[in-house]
Amino acid sequence: MSAQAKQRRSKRILIASGVIAVVVAAVIVGVVLLDSPAQERLRRLDERRVDDLHQLAYGVDIYWTREGHLPASLVELSEEERIVRDLADPATGQPYEYRVLGDKTFELCAVFTRDSGTDGRDIPDRGFWLHGPGRQCFQLEARDVNRVIDR
Repeated sequence: MSAQAKQRRSKRILIASGVIAVVVAAVIVGVVLLDSPAQERLRRLDERRVDDLHQLAYGVDIYWTREGHLPASLVELSEEERIVRDLADPATGQPYEYRVLGDKTFELCAVFTRDSGTDGRDIPDRGFWLHGPGRQCFQLEARDVNRVIDR
């Protein structure tokens, strides 16, 4: 084999090694940055729980606006409001917790699987709903809903 052929072969090997190194590095970065499918499912379930609690809080606000007092239970709220869809955890089927704390204050609780502050995602307008794993409760105050609500 001539010296030129050896040099071309060495360049090809060097280029191929570089391409392989880049591909391996990209795969490693992808694995490190992305959650496993199981972790992604848990993250989505927690997001659903936050959405459900947010919807329940809005339903309580509507009830408060119409009735002038808090509902005694989520069951009472669900009987009065078409806006409330989900009263139970999407994974376990256990009902979310609701408790009246005062004339205008109430608490909503759910059991989360992950810490929302460590997933690296910036969810707008969700600062109040940040949570750790396990049972978490959020204290809220009923607010009048600004738009006209028909009975």
